Amino acid sequence: MAGNRESGQTAELRQEIRDWLRENWSEELTVGDWWRSLAEAGYAFPTWPAGMGGRGLDRTAARAITEEIGKAGAIGPPGGVGQMVGGPVLLEHGTPGQRRRWVPALAAGTESWCQLFSEPGAGSDLASLRLRAHRDGDRWILNGQKVWSREAETADRGLALARTDPSVPKRKGISLFVVDLDQPGVDIRPIRQMNGRATFNEVFLTDVVVPAGHVVGAVGQGWPLAVASLAYEREEVGGSGVLRPARLARPGRRGGMLHRPIAELAEEHRRAERAAGVRRGVRTPEALIALARELGRSEDPVVRQRLAALYATARTNRLRGRRAHSARRPGPDASLGKLVASATGRQARDIGLSLLGAEGMLTGPETTGEGAFQQMALSVQSLSIAGGTDEIQRNLIGERVLGLPREPEADRDVPFHEPRAGTRRE
Repeated sequence: MAGNRESGQTAELRQEIRDWLRENWSEELTVGDWWRSLAEAGYAFPTWPAGMGGRGLDRTAARAITEEIGKAGAIGPPGGVGQMVGGPVLLEHGTPGQRRRWVPALAAGTESWCQLFSEPGAGSDLASLRLRAHRDGDRWILNGQKVWSREAETADRGLALARTDPSVPKRKGISLFVVDLDQPGVDIRPIRQMNGRATFNEVFLTDVVVPAGHVVGAVGQGWPLAVASLAYEREEVGGSGVLRPARLARPGRRGGMLHRPIAELAEEHRRAERAAGVRRGVRTPEALIALARELGRSEDPVVRQRLAALYATARTNRLRGRRAHSARRPGPDASLGKLVASATGRQARDIGLSLLGAEGMLTGPETTGEGAFQQMALSVQSLSIAGGTDEIQRNLIGERVLGLPREPEADRDVPFHEPRAGTRRE
C-alpha cells in the first residue's frame, strides 16, 4: 500500500511539473529569469527547503522533477560548485542567517562559488593544508595558496578551508570560510591542461579579509564539513543515475550569462560545439557503439566484447546511482560511483582510440567524430583525481564499507606546528 501511495504521489507530482513547464518554459526568456522562476516554484533544487529554491521533498520525488524538466527540453537549474556543494553544506551546517543570505542566491543562479580546498602540498592529504587564517577583531585574515580550483575565474565566492589553530593535530585546527573573491589580495591564475582547456585555477590569497560571520560551523571544526563537501562532489563526479537536463550557462554575475536570452545562448552553444568538434556524451557506451558501426567494426568479436563490458558496467552503475540517490545524503556509496566513473572513462578512452587507430592522433572537424573522441581521451584522466583520487576512494570503501583497519598515520595526533618526518618547519 505504501509503495502504491508513493507511486500515485509521484505521478501527481510529474503531472504538476508538466503543467507548470507548459505555462512557464520558453527559450525567449533570459537565463536569469528562467532560473529565478524555477527557484520560486521550488523546482530548482526540490530537496532544499521551501523558500530557498526547493520544496523539502525526498530525493526520489526530486528525481521525478528533474527528469520531467529534461524531457521537456528545458535547461536545468544552475549548476556549479556552489549549487553542488555550497548549498547542501550551508543547509546542514550554516546558521539561519547564512542560509537566508546565500542559499536563495545559489538556487536562482545569481551567485557562483568555487572550492578552495587543495594546495600544492595538500592534495590527497588534504588535512595537511597550510592556508593560514588569523583572527583580527571581528574578521579573519587569510594568507596562502590553493590549486585545482574549478570555476574560480567566474566565482563570486569561495568555500575555503584554512588552518586557524596550528597547535592541535592537523584535522582539529581547520575551519571553513565563505570568502568573497572580488577583493584585493585575491589572484586567480588559470592552469592550462593537456586538452587545451583551462578548467582549473591556482588561487593566491594575500591578506584577504573574511568577516567573522562567514565561518561555516564552529571555528576549528571545519574538517567534518570538508568531508561532507567532498561526498557531495563525489556523488556528482560519479554520476547519480539521474537524467540531468541540459545546462548551457554558468551561474553568477561574473559569468555574464544571466541576462542572455536562452535561445541565443543555445544557438551559440550549438555553433561552438560544431566548431570545436565536441559532442555531448562521447564516453557513453551508446556513442562508442555508434562509432564502431560507423567504422565498420561492430561485428568484430573483440570489439563487441569490450563494448558489452563497458555497457554492462555503465548500466549497473546507473542503477546503483538510482539506489544511492534515494538516500538522505551521500555516503560511502558515492566513493564507489566515483571509482566506477573513472574506470569506465578509461575504458571508453581505450576503446575509442583503438577504434580510431592512427586517426586517434589527429584532431579537428575533418576527423571521424570531429575530434570529439580524441578530446575525450585527453580529458578523462581528471575523473580519477577530482573529488579525491581513486586511491582515497578505495581507502574510504575499505574502512567505511568493509570495516578494514585505517591506514596508519604517524602524525595523526601530533600538533600541526611540530616537525614531522619528511617535512620541514615553516
